[in-house]
Amino acid sequence: MTVLEQIAARVTGGCPITPADRRAAIEAIIDTLGCIVAGREDIALRGTVAARPPMGGPCDTVAGRAGPSDAALVNGVAAHALDFDDNFTPGMSHASAVMVPALLAVGQAVGATGRQLVDAYLAGLEAQALVAQGVRPHHYTAGWHGTATVAPIGSAAGAAILVGADVVQAMSLATSTACGMKGQFGTSAKPFHAGIAARNAADAALFAKAGLRGRADILERAQGFGDLFGAGHPARWDIGDGPHVIGTDGLAPKLHPCCGSTHNAIDMLHDLRQAHGFAPADVTQVEVAVALANYRNLAFPDPQNEMEARFSMPYCLARALCQDVLSLADFTPAAVQAPHIRALMPRISMILLPDEEQPAALKAAHRMTVRLTDGQVLNASRSHARGTLPDPLTEAQRRAKFADCTGHPEAYDTLIRLDDLPDLSALGDLLAVRALQAA
Repeated sequence: MTVLEQIAARVTGGCPITPADRRAAIEAIIDTLGCIVAGREDIALRGTVAARPPMGGPCDTVAGRAGPSDAALVNGVAAHALDFDDNFTPGMSHASAVMVPALLAVGQAVGATGRQLVDAYLAGLEAQALVAQGVRPHHYTAGWHGTATVAPIGSAAGAAILVGADVVQAMSLATSTACGMKGQFGTSAKPFHAGIAARNAADAALFAKAGLRGRADILERAQGFGDLFGAGHPARWDIGDGPHVIGTDGLAPKLHPCCGSTHNAIDMLHDLRQAHGFAPADVTQVEVAVALANYRNLAFPDPQNEMEARFSMPYCLARALCQDVLSLADFTPAAVQAPHIRALMPRISMILLPDEEQPAALKAAHRMTVRLTDGQVLNASRSHARGTLPDPLTEAQRRAKFADCTGHPEAYDTLIRLDDLPDLSALGDLLAVRALQAA
């Protein structure tokens, strides 16, 4: 069997799914729907809609009804616009920002149930992890944006299941759409990556259903995905038979609406503030050491707009010195220029971890040193941000984030019963801000 055939066999019935796995998938879908609604006014979404306005169709978006391809594009851009959507380390991707828009689009087009959407989500997430397995972490460290390379391939598996297409062929076709560079971080091209990846996943499933064909061995063959995207390292896949990745590695829903590469540092600084009670005026220096991939992601020491601020360690830590949670309100043009934040930023620096710690680039623990005016030197280390399996968000935090993003806290109680919904109308109503239907 080829690698794609092994992945398809696992995600179409060969992977055990527990009730906890299904609950985690539903929570991820709800979190992503909230992020889509929150991103509806972002400049990236406005530009996308101006160039490709929805022209009607069976699928709901935050900008009107559209066909499956355009719906996946629009909602994918919105999902990732504010960088508030989840991270997925095994896939080196923002998994849900691609998968939820793609699956919702094709799901609405074919009349899928809530349970079918959850099944497809779990299949697509596992597929993302398995596709990435052969090329991680070198693919990401080299500068490829896994959200635009790995995620559409895995998401195509879930979309194919919903539309009744050949899973292998859908994933094979999606490999030919893989592209996206981390050099675009801090611009509207980054959320555009998620949008085109969602569109590509939906299209790959629909094209496979219509009869288009690719090579089943495209991951491992010469001049295939692994050969070209492995950053000079041999690609290796070992498709096992263990538990689903959502229960072993999990997703990382975000507590702060900024690049995940800042989150270990934000959480460390909050921990130190809580333990030692210092104020911003007490701090003379904050130094944080991060892995190479994270260092490269955070390319804006002096951000000039909200998009750059999401990828700025000095900005995010200056905010974390002053408040317990970073919110959407902290990433506006006015907030980025706030004088009290600007005054703190020169005290914050970012350096690289030592070379010997770099091989574990995607999971290396970040370290922090805080120097206070009274001479105290405080140290911290963190390898997992809040929201990951070792430090999960509470139910209250999930609900508060959803309410902040959507303004419709009552919808959470309907959506959490997604497995029981006979159709996807409640999800579409949320995006379209129609009167939310009671389940």
